[in-house]
Amino acid sequence: MATKAKKIITFTWSGLDKSGNQSKGKIDAASLAEAKALLRRQGVAPRKVLKESNFSLFSARGKPIKPADIAFFTRQVATMLKAGVPLIQGLEIVATGVEKDALKKLIFTIRDSVNGGNDLASSMAKHPLFFDDLYCSLVAAGEQSGALETMLERIATYKEKLESLKAKIKKALTYPTAVLAVGMIVSVILLVKVVPQFQSIFSNFGADLPGFTLLVLDMSIFVQEWWWIMGLSAVLFFYGFIQLKRRSVKFANFLDILILKLPVLGPILRKAVIARFARTLSTTFAAGVPLVEALDSAAGASGNVVYRDAILQIRNAVSTGQTLQNSMLMTGVFPNMVVQMIAIGEEAGSLDSMLDKVASFYEEEVDNAVDNMSSLMEPFIMVILGTIVGGLVVAMYLPIFKLGAVV
Repeated sequence: MATKAKKIITFTWSGLDKSGNQSKGKIDAASLAEAKALLRRQGVAPRKVLKESNFSLFSARGKPIKPADIAFFTRQVATMLKAGVPLIQGLEIVATGVEKDALKKLIFTIRDSVNGGNDLASSMAKHPLFFDDLYCSLVAAGEQSGALETMLERIATYKEKLESLKAKIKKALTYPTAVLAVGMIVSVILLVKVVPQFQSIFSNFGADLPGFTLLVLDMSIFVQEWWWIMGLSAVLFFYGFIQLKRRSVKFANFLDILILKLPVLGPILRKAVIARFARTLSTTFAAGVPLVEALDSAAGASGNVVYRDAILQIRNAVSTGQTLQNSMLMTGVFPNMVVQMIAIGEEAGSLDSMLDKVASFYEEEVDNAVDNMSSLMEPFIMVILGTIVGGLVVAMYLPIFKLGAVV
């Protein structure tokens, strides 16, 4: 559970800027005195500073903080430190340029903690919802080695790569799901609103209706009578599915195993997991984290029970003195190319560099696979939608073709 954050107050101010001109704006600070001090530090002579509002860190008024925001924040702080800006001042500058209220208040809270004598890693560790153990461990390693800006830059790159990978997987899942959902909604609308209009016309035909048309009419009657039960069942099903996945470890593990066996999506997810494993291991190992601990972090970041168990098995084998190459080979879940590249990295003493190449290769593979899948699925989805929607339309017009014979 996240530690309760210190409240930050938004003040509106008016005063004279560096050129002596009248100016006004807003500033975030913990108190009125701090707000005035920050304004003077920016070269503003404040005349009036008034409290505007007072939010908690996770105010509902603001947009939630996303992992991409943390990656952006990390990159900005690394840039400030590389430019020679002191940490506290750099945090203030980054916070000033942030638009999201929640993220701005989070940065100010971290700044206050650092200003109070805490190191950056422990200040971030107070907010585990946004900074996990791996993140804080890497920051702590950077502070201890005196290369915080380099470590933050490496963390930013790591998180940006992971977010890019997640976006590609979401793209692979979202497009077909959205199109099929729209198709189902259109079909229900046709069955509830359009088909009944044709039914009233067909009742006066005085001829037998085609079997396909009768089937669609029966479907329309069923949907009109039971649409609310169908909708409620769908909602309950998805809610129950999500809750079961969250609460049942066995069910979640079963889904992880099942999803890797899917014909098209499975290979893409395998490549994504391997890319995530290589990227995490490369980042942690390059930061000076021992290999066994780095494998622990990689297992937690894998996101799939099959590979998590395999990585933990590798960790146990490495801790007994076996090479990383042989340990990976025994699991049977990593491609031979990955094992061989890691073997070369071990022999050459450049494991982190080789893991980085593996991660980049598989990230590009995922990108290409998602693009190819999207291209292949577009005509397939169009055929499905055409069959569903077109079939309903054809069923309604078949009796009209008999109208001439009846007349």
